[in-house]
Amino acid sequence: MDENELIKEIKEIVTKYTTAGKILARVRKETAKQVQVGASLLDVANFGENMIRKEGGEPAFPINISCNEEAAHATPTKEDTDVFGEDMVKLDIGVHIDGYIADTAITVDLSGHPELVDAAEAALEAAIQAVHAGINTAELGVIINDTITGFGYKPVANLTGHGLAQYMQHVPPTIPNIPVDSGVVLEVGQVVAIEPFATDGRGYVSEGAGTEIYNKVGNKPIRAPAARAILKEIEPFKTLPFAKRWLNSKHLDFAMLQLEKNGNISSYPVLKEETGKLVSQAEHTLMVEEDGCTVITR
Repeated sequence: MDENELIKEIKEIVTKYTTAGKILARVRKETAKQVQVGASLLDVANFGENMIRKEGGEPAFPINISCNEEAAHATPTKEDTDVFGEDMVKLDIGVHIDGYIADTAITVDLSGHPELVDAAEAALEAAIQAVHAGINTAELGVIINDTITGFGYKPVANLTGHGLAQYMQHVPPTIPNIPVDSGVVLEVGQVVAIEPFATDGRGYVSEGAGTEIYNKVGNKPIRAPAARAILKEIEPFKTLPFAKRWLNSKHLDFAMLQLEKNGNISSYPVLKEETGKLVSQAEHTLMVEEDGCTVITR
């Protein structure tokens, strides 16, 4: 590939990222409006995912609707009947264009704890203002931590921001939300998602019992016809996460269990704050530049 072709390819990739980001900004705004006391979680998830497709993108992962002590990986079931109460609701939404991903999150507070939401949002903005090529990610961890603790809350220590790559929603570098011994230096052109979580609890999450989100991790042969049918059905998602409610194959629960045991798919259990306290979240995707960054999900 000569230099001109390389430049053209890079421009096309940047356009795909920025297009995904623009779609996502609109989807986040409109989906957040749907989160109201008495509204159906499944209706909100369907609204957002359908809007992504109507706008010309594809969901990079199922919309996460995590309430209260849930921090991540909660999404409705196919026949979900849950409605919002006076909850702290995290919407984590992703859009991709040909596998190039924009990732964002917003907290819609129905619980009456606006300061906790402000803590995560302020930490995100402070980190964004500090980003430039050459900054060490460890510095961002200090900024996020100091901002959240300045509000009187704790960052969630074992959740982090992350890099993004084609059809891969979590790649290096890790962007910590707490001070760490060492980090990595950000470089021009990297696409990263900064993702602070704030809590009035201990500041750690652990896996809950529920799992509705999976991704494909292998192509091992499997004999069960129902499992093979699911493998065919999930081919379009490549390595990106998908929701069990997106699938129509027969004997779904049995087949999913067989695929997980066989090493074809991996699950994303719901992550919950260990002491059962509230969690807020804020997230944007940005491109690292020499003297700053461009946020593509505004």
